Amino acid sequence: MDKFQEMASFVAVVEAGSFVGAADATGLSKAAVSRHVAELEQRLGARLLHRTTRRLSLTDDGQLFFTRAKEMLAAIDEAESEISSRSGEPSGLLRINAPLTFGVLHLAPLWGRFAQLYPKVSLDIELSDRVVDLVEEGYDLAVRITNLPSSQLVSRRLASTRMVACASPQYLALHGTPAHPDELAQHEVISYSYWAARNEWTFTAPDDSLITVRTHARIHANNGDTCRAAALDHQGIILQPDFLVADDLRRGDLVELLPTYRAMTLGIHAVYPSRKHLPIKTRRLIDFLVEAFAAPVWDTPPAA
Repeated sequence: MDKFQEMASFVAVVEAGSFVGAADATGLSKAAVSRHVAELEQRLGARLLHRTTRRLSLTDDGQLFFTRAKEMLAAIDEAESEISSRSGEPSGLLRINAPLTFGVLHLAPLWGRFAQLYPKVSLDIELSDRVVDLVEEGYDLAVRITNLPSSQLVSRRLASTRMVACASPQYLALHGTPAHPDELAQHEVISYSYWAARNEWTFTAPDDSLITVRTHARIHANNGDTCRAAALDHQGIILQPDFLVADDLRRGDLVELLPTYRAMTLGIHAVYPSRKHLPIKTRRLIDFLVEAFAAPVWDTPPAA
């Protein structure tokens, strides 16, 4: 018996929750799936599943083997997809979703180069700060800026961005410069509506303890460019990613605050529905983005 077939049948049973469901998912008969799992257990000399009339559950050995088997099968699928993709030329439509500000500043300059490299690929790009459902809405790939939770989606890290608390020199001259995160509660703040914590800003102190301060926003906006514009107009303090404010910090139009207290660092990820049978066009786009962001132009060290 093929070891990979045994593993595939076992993983299908666990994911479907039954032998009948695994048979439907794999296109095999229920008897064949049952035989594969029984032969796998016999070969390993270990019981992997607890079987009752009502349900299946994993043994401790089964849980360990399921995790490893799923990783191995995914790696095989990815390797086959990568090799097969080398023999074909990418073509067809790519539907892409990305955050508005990042899409304008850092993705828009790349699309022309990608189109030149792959002339048979068409691009449909939507910029939106809402989190889209890739499967339901038919996207091939999304760029997301977040610390990704566990998900059925697959991701590849492109870069990272550092959240920076900053304000204009004019605002600070009028209202003073905070020396501790707690002092932000007494300042005018411009908040980003899609920030999960809303008005609560968290910093890591030099001793690695966490400090959370509840700010009081004078202006709320669901767009980072709007927050930045208000800060440049001396209206208050913002907490925004360095991919947006790096140039302002370099010019001195904005000043980084609380340099010894670290705000969150977020990952920038290419997210796609599945590794299995990944189309050539999507793989080429992912590889292109990884290379494009190997040395991010916004990468700024914390202020001294």
